[in-house]
Amino acid sequence: MNIKAIINSIVKFIKNLFSKMPVDVKKAIEIGVLITENLKKFVDSPGADALTLLIPGEIDDKLKTWLRQALPQILIKLKLAIADDERVVALAAKELNKMDADVKRAYLHSISVLCAQAASEKKLTWSDGVYLLEWYYKNKYKLITS
Repeated sequence: MNIKAIINSIVKFIKNLFSKMPVDVKKAIEIGVLITENLKKFVDSPGADALTLLIPGEIDDKLKTWLRQALPQILIKLKLAIADDERVVALAAKELNKMDADVKRAYLHSISVLCAQAASEKKLTWSDGVYLLEWYYKNKYKLITS
């Protein structure tokens, strides 16, 4: 069996797994991807309220409020900022911009997984989040935004 066939089998398996997931976990994965994509855009709009820009507007208010508290803590845990104040996202974005492209992608992927875990109320494990967010980004998000 060649590598391409193996990868296609894995992608098919993940697609099948994703289709059988509870709706709230699917939504959490989507939120993780959207927050990270919005973090990338924040660098271009430094005057905007960072958390308003990062957290998707279509999610419910309770989850929005909760994410406004969780996201700064995630950025601090990843050592992208040291203080929990209104500048935490701006400081994290500044640190991300200093990084090598591969390291930056690794941090952004970690932010996606941690945000999805937080939004799913820990129903999503780290290992499941890693491949499910990658699959969602490549097979759902990219199709919607291109």
